[in-house]
Amino acid sequence: MTIKSALKRALCAVSLVLASGIALAEGQYGPGVSDTEIKIGNTMPYSGPASAYAVIGKAEAAYFAMVNDQGGVNGRKINFISRDDGYSPPKTVEVVRKLVEQDQVLLIFNSLGTAPNLAIRGYLNDNKVPHLFVASGAETWNDPTHFPWSMGYGPSYRLEGRIYGRYILKSMPDAKIGVLYQNDDLAKTILPDSARVLPTKQASS
Repeated sequence: MTIKSALKRALCAVSLVLASGIALAEGQYGPGVSDTEIKIGNTMPYSGPASAYAVIGKAEAAYFAMVNDQGGVNGRKINFISRDDGYSPPKTVEVVRKLVEQDQVLLIFNSLGTAPNLAIRGYLNDNKVPHLFVASGAETWNDPTHFPWSMGYGPSYRLEGRIYGRYILKSMPDAKIGVLYQNDDLAKTILPDSARVLPTKQASS
């Protein structure tokens, strides 16, 4: 997935959140919501090996600023608190705990990366903090039975792998295929699916 497509998907997800609004009666707000403000937490790799994707967090911050300039959501301004986790799961845990326990955010929105998000999923679900539009294509985010507070978005890596595999089988049936991957939870979601769709023409049927 390119940065441009990831950015488009993230902004679409932002629109869905804003369109839903916050429909709570006065005096019944939870953490992160008041009559004038909605606090939304986020982690992004503003440094480290995946820092190219930091543009997503910057674009989201600009989008929320535009929404605030137009009056906010139901009269409430968005306080978008985006922290650097360096694409490091231990750092993501540290940053998210501060967002939840100190900044008192309503939810964690569109944090990037499979391994970083897996590191915080248990904590957020145990504390019933919405973990929305996770910026990862791993199918593990589609597990409302065990993790009802976490939700992904966009096509899964399995679907992307099948699209690539079927295209290659159709257009270059005798091609030899190599897969470059990073050694973490992200690769675990990609390799088995790629292996299933690529070996023979019959696999695409």
